[in-house]
Amino acid sequence: MILCVTAAEYVRDHILKLTFNDGAVKMVDFTPMMQSGICRKLQNIDYFRSFTLDPFTVDWHNEIGFAPEALYERGVAVS
Repeated sequence: MILCVTAAEYVRDHILKLTFNDGAVKMVDFTPMMQSGICRKLQNIDYFRSFTLDPFTVDWHNEIGFAPEALYERGVAVS
């Protein structure tokens, strides 16, 4: 199975609650990932909150996206 993000919800700060197609729900803090390059744009909270979902993952204006596998590994399971 190809891992995909099926739902995303803004929680607070730079944290999203992500649901994956295997049923896992995880909280992902993007702060560590926004320290360099184009990802610095995510430091702007209005830009961060403007995410959408593409067919596989969370996306910011077709500029920034992260592999769903990386988000899955980085996320903390919601119980």
